[in-house]
Amino acid sequence: MAKVIEKVQKPTLIMTHNKTLAAQLYSEFKAFFPNNHVEYFISYYDYYQPEAYIPRSDLFIEKDSAINEELERLRLSTTASLLSFDDVIVIASVSANYGLGNPEEYKAMVQRIEVGFEYSQKAFLLKLVEMGYKRNDKFFDRADFRVNGDVIDIFPAYYEDEFIRVEFFGDEVESITKHEYLTNTKTKSLDEVIIYSVNPFVVSNDKLATAVKQIEDELKQRLEYFQQEDKQVEYQRLKQRVEFDLEMIESTGMCKGIENYARHLTGQKPGETPYSLMNYFEQMKEDFLLIVDESHVSLPQFRGMYAADRSRKEVLVDYGFRLPSALDNRPLKFDEFIQKAPHFLFVSATPNQLEVEKSAVVAEQIIRPTGLLDPVIEIMDSEYQVEKLYDEIKKVVEKKQRVLVTVLTKKMAEELTSYYSDLGIKVKYMHSEIDAIERNQIIRELRLGEFDVLVGINLLREGLDIPETSLVAILDADKEGFLRSRTSLIQTMGRGARNENGRVILFAKRVTDSMQFAIDETNRRREIQKQYNKEHNITPKSTKRKLDENLKLEEYDDLAWKKQKLEKMPASERKKILLELNKKMKKAAQDLNFEEAIRLRDEIEKLKKA
Repeated sequence: MAKVIEKVQKPTLIMTHNKTLAAQLYSEFKAFFPNNHVEYFISYYDYYQPEAYIPRSDLFIEKDSAINEELERLRLSTTASLLSFDDVIVIASVSANYGLGNPEEYKAMVQRIEVGFEYSQKAFLLKLVEMGYKRNDKFFDRADFRVNGDVIDIFPAYYEDEFIRVEFFGDEVESITKHEYLTNTKTKSLDEVIIYSVNPFVVSNDKLATAVKQIEDELKQRLEYFQQEDKQVEYQRLKQRVEFDLEMIESTGMCKGIENYARHLTGQKPGETPYSLMNYFEQMKEDFLLIVDESHVSLPQFRGMYAADRSRKEVLVDYGFRLPSALDNRPLKFDEFIQKAPHFLFVSATPNQLEVEKSAVVAEQIIRPTGLLDPVIEIMDSEYQVEKLYDEIKKVVEKKQRVLVTVLTKKMAEELTSYYSDLGIKVKYMHSEIDAIERNQIIRELRLGEFDVLVGINLLREGLDIPETSLVAILDADKEGFLRSRTSLIQTMGRGARNENGRVILFAKRVTDSMQFAIDETNRRREIQKQYNKEHNITPKSTKRKLDENLKLEEYDDLAWKKQKLEKMPASERKKILLELNKKMKKAAQDLNFEEAIRLRDEIEKLKKA
């Protein structure tokens, strides 16, 4: 993928089906393209429960979420970069298919400041407020501004650890500088700066007033309908909710669930394709490339997003929880998605017929630059498979290499982990109930050698790149089904193809059709690779992936000691500690070490309340 981007020289959007793989791709492409604007665009929720209504039990589930501020910053950085630079590479999850604000409106809601030009300070500050920034002179943070006489400090919502200082002389801009957030040290002088709004849904006051009027009109029509149908409960429910939302929008410019009014805010017609991240790519001067990684999984997931979202929201609309316009706050339909980009590249070791049919060229890349072969495959009788695998694990651990084990159920993953742990094996499990942040940390710890065996179900498949893994064990390989289909088996076996000693053990009583297909395909590729290596005198070498030096968690003993003295500490010293912790939190989040970032965030909140 990196070589294709280098060759075509186009802005690129790389989409994949899960956050774990997206994080890995982001880290790799940052290294491949250190001088480009490589951005990361996934859902900014640590936790998200969409609102829903279950008529049978008359149960309404309120929307509940926890926003990760660093992921939100990365999303804003993506949209700002797309409107400012041409050398952008965006790594995105399915979140890129969901609705965003109008890029034209977002582009219009900017404030350009140039040295030597005259600006009314009052008008400038009002513009910042309109763009969503808040004045905060005490705890200056992202999306805030502060004022000290003729000096205005602005912390753009998409900046990491720097803020902009604008110094006026009367109404003339005397200087614009960048400053380091923690130390307040000047880092750069600027002739001009463009400041973007704090989120893509921010609109001008005029358009907000128009949107409010349209929402009021729609509410009136919908209430008349409920009255005609004698649905008094739905009538009262909708009236109360929407009128409250309108009050919030008119007074603050925002409300809980404002995305449900996106059609009115963006000025679109009913049923019209919503704006998405790809519309921001379309704002660029040249066309772009869209790469779908692990397309055999990603494309079906994209296809199913619209129907699932529509089904949930139709119930909310029918029972008076939302206006019909909420249906237009939706992900792209598959046909809309597939028509958005001028150039597509599908990447998969096991492509489906859909990718083949839609591709003008199908390229089979079997030869690896490292000369690595597909793994050797062994079949073992599944009777006493746990004990047999234990013996194999000990051999691998002695060589300081890693083992991936895939099982069929969460319960078995947990029990197998407990069993091997009692036998002295350093082992952890990973399944869907473990959130994406913790999954990333588990994979990092495995690569660091903090444990040797990772047990999983369906997560140890696409895109998981752990070069230290020399053994992949598939328990109950003959249990035909989704988790043991030909695609799943080939993908899981592929995790052993990053190591020169890679091998796969299939524990089974019989050889199923899926097993036979996967074995034959792996052996076919292996023979081609061996022949190529022989002809070109290549010796296979394990993949080398550099581990970030900042993966090891830092110690905060000095800060813990300061915390104990907090009650007696001067306000200036307390603020300094908060700034130190804040910087370390942002650094951890930037390195995708979200578990540590969350820990530090909680620590900051405790200190603020102390």
